[in-house]
Amino acid sequence: MDTMKCAQCATLGLEPGFIEDAGEHSRGYARWIAGPLERGIFGGAKRMGRPRWQIEAYRCPSCGHLELFARQPA
Repeated sequence: MDTMKCAQCATLGLEPGFIEDAGEHSRGYARWIAGPLERGIFGGAKRMGRPRWQIEAYRCPSCGHLELFARQPA
């Protein structure tokens, strides 16, 4: 995907990477979940039965802008 163009400065060649989730019991990467945030009785997000999508991240080497895409189920 090195032909991607930055939406902010139009530089070609975005650098692939990922968004880290360093929380306790995390898998190390963030995921996108459809629907509005609903909190459980202890304040955590309700996620049961909701599909999760892996987030693909790309950074512009010129201006640092990030482009995020939820492309495939995790």
